[in-house]
Amino acid sequence: MLSPSFDSIIETLNNNKLYSFPGGVHPDDKKSLSNTTTIQVPSLPAHLIIPMRQHIGSDGTCCVEVGDKVQKGQILSQSATPFAVPVHAPTSGEIIAIAPHVVAHPSGLTEMCITLKPDGNDTWCDLSPIPNYTEFNKNELINHICQAGISGMGGAGFPTHIKTSTSKPVEFLVLNGIECEPYITSDDRLMREHAWQIRQGLDILAHLINPKAIIVAIEDNKPEALQALNIACQDKDAYRVVSVETKYPAGGEKQLIQVLTGREVPRDGLPVDIGVVMFNVGTCFAVADAILQGKPLVERVVTVTGEAVKQPGNFKALIGTPVAHLLEQAQYNPKKQKAPKVVMGGPMMGFTLSDATIPIIKTTNCLLVPSKKELVDDNAERPCIRCSACADACPASLLPQQMFWHAKAKEYDKAEEYDLFDCIECGACAYVCPSEIPLVHYYRQAKADIRTQRDEKNKAEKAKQRFEARNERLEREKREREEKHRRAKEARLAANQAKPANIDVPAQPASDTKDKVAAALARAKAKKAALQSNVSNQSQSEPKTQEGAPVTAIDSSGGSGDGSGSGSGDGSSSDKKAQVAAAIARAKAKKEARAADASEAASSGTTDIVDKKAQIAAAIARAKAKKAAQQSSAPSNDAPSSFEANPSEAKHSKSELSNAKPAKEAELASATGDTGVNETPLSEADEKKARIAAAVAKAKAKKASAKQSINSGAISKASGEERHISKRQSNEAAEVSKNESISTPSNKEETGSQEHGSQNHHPQKNSTANSNNGGDVKSAADAKKARIAAAVAKAKAKKAAIDKEKELK
Repeated sequence: MLSPSFDSIIETLNNNKLYSFPGGVHPDDKKSLSNTTTIQVPSLPAHLIIPMRQHIGSDGTCCVEVGDKVQKGQILSQSATPFAVPVHAPTSGEIIAIAPHVVAHPSGLTEMCITLKPDGNDTWCDLSPIPNYTEFNKNELINHICQAGISGMGGAGFPTHIKTSTSKPVEFLVLNGIECEPYITSDDRLMREHAWQIRQGLDILAHLINPKAIIVAIEDNKPEALQALNIACQDKDAYRVVSVETKYPAGGEKQLIQVLTGREVPRDGLPVDIGVVMFNVGTCFAVADAILQGKPLVERVVTVTGEAVKQPGNFKALIGTPVAHLLEQAQYNPKKQKAPKVVMGGPMMGFTLSDATIPIIKTTNCLLVPSKKELVDDNAERPCIRCSACADACPASLLPQQMFWHAKAKEYDKAEEYDLFDCIECGACAYVCPSEIPLVHYYRQAKADIRTQRDEKNKAEKAKQRFEARNERLEREKREREEKHRRAKEARLAANQAKPANIDVPAQPASDTKDKVAAALARAKAKKAALQSNVSNQSQSEPKTQEGAPVTAIDSSGGSGDGSGSGSGDGSSSDKKAQVAAAIARAKAKKEARAADASEAASSGTTDIVDKKAQIAAAIARAKAKKAAQQSSAPSNDAPSSFEANPSEAKHSKSELSNAKPAKEAELASATGDTGVNETPLSEADEKKARIAAAVAKAKAKKASAKQSINSGAISKASGEERHISKRQSNEAAEVSKNESISTPSNKEETGSQEHGSQNHHPQKNSTANSNNGGDVKSAADAKKARIAAAVAKAKAKKAAIDKEKELK
């Protein structure tokens, strides 16, 4: 259908004719309960609870704290978003709480609220009125309206500054004074008592919007209000005060536009899309207060009515006044109700409150307190009989019964197919329903669930978009990196090709560094494994070397003894025993020194201590060589030769040496220092022997010092060289001992006893030795001295090892 033009609409209005809308009902209005008395000012409540969001849009940020002292009209919240308006302190007092509180909502939801304790002074803050508003920029006036916290006071609470800042051309500015719902008379009393201030607000809005025509619509059941506004607007020919037929819901925005202009608001559009802007009379009154008086929106007129109150009427209540306080002002009588019940709004579109502490907000226009039989019981629902009375009464030409079935079954997609969101929730269908089904409740619940599902879907879609955008970004960055590496590689190759031919520097890819590091790690691991294997081999070969040394010495000495056993008459048996004893002493001394050196090298490796021990060992060896030379030059006839000739004495001497104690050093001192030694000049052969012994001692000293400079890997080699030197020394000692004829007079008794024991132990061998050697053999004292010398050397070696361990600890 074509929309009527502006001229045709004006002509129709001039002829006192109007259009109409489909459906509608004519309920008993019962406005006479509250419209007979003037607007009252209630007493100041003990606490005011101010919700931070009282309009369509987002809430602001609280700009006060608990304990702050505030004045009347002071801003409590502020926001920079366009769909947010601030809230103000309704009176002066102290902020005692900022916390969630139950608010005016069908589901009894909680929102952040500011609790104010009035101080009773009602002191205003500094106000900024603009009496000559026509001289100001429109944007400044619109911002002033926004900062006054004004939003729609007759419906959903749409921010007023958004409506007034439209850029679309406006043909009709409509002032809605219909107030079609039963019981509600707040706008009626406001128009009766404050018609001139409403006219001033209308002038300000007309200045901001600049419409072609201005219409004031009032229902014909309000003759007093109609007359008051006619008087207020009589000097303005452009203002048309129109009386509209009483029919519910003629006060709905879309329905009233259709009645006045014959135009229909698009399903997803706004009235401004068809050139119409509409304001409530309460909003016009608040705009006049904000611009001309500088007062923010801190109070509004509320109808308190119903048969359960003794004094119904209209009250100019502060925003945030608890419902219970207004009921007390109207003298609520709970005896007329089965259970406490208060409806916020009218009987057609209102909802039951869950708590009497719920505060009054900017969109609250009525508190209905019905008696027992005044309203239909909510629990009286019966099955639908498909009478279609609801469809006949629907002003939006919908099918309420179809939407009810799908909403009840939660088949929301099918309910949307029947244009669920075109329902204005006027309640006309529920009013005419013979089954008393609360249809509007089902529609509200279905809309809330659908909005929730849409929000979740939108969140999921946004999350998906962010995820895909992130993946795309990562892929793009990856491609850019690959392209960058490719260009760098091409640049390197080009640079390498451009170099002269005589410079052979191959291009190294990025992985060469990693290969070099891996090769270095492999070499380090190989070296570590080789060191570990060397240490294990040395530890295995050391004991074998130490165990083989005595055997080698014994074998070598035995070989030399066998070679001279029967063919010589100058004491070959005595030479053999001396060789055996000396070899055993040397072997044990070497074994102890080797063990001490090995433990010292493994634990600390201290060079100074090792050098000191080597020097001590060299000095002992030189002393032994000197003593051996002195003994070889001294003749002795005290000991029988049978002891020397017995080869088994080597074993006996070995056992005695192994059991010798460090106390033998005293005996050695008495034997070598206290007794006189024959100091006859040495023969040429004796001097040669002495030089050989000294050479042997020097070799030992050199070997001891060489041990300290050789690492642990050369221990087995040193032990082999040591066995070779030991064998050579044994041969040299055998040659020296062939011509020894030295004897010492001391310790004859001990020597005799040892000789006697040896003879008793081996009688057969002693007799054989006597027959072979005769009376020119070496005495037994020489053998004893050799054993004592060996024991002393062993004791000193043990003592040196013990001292070394103590120093290391």
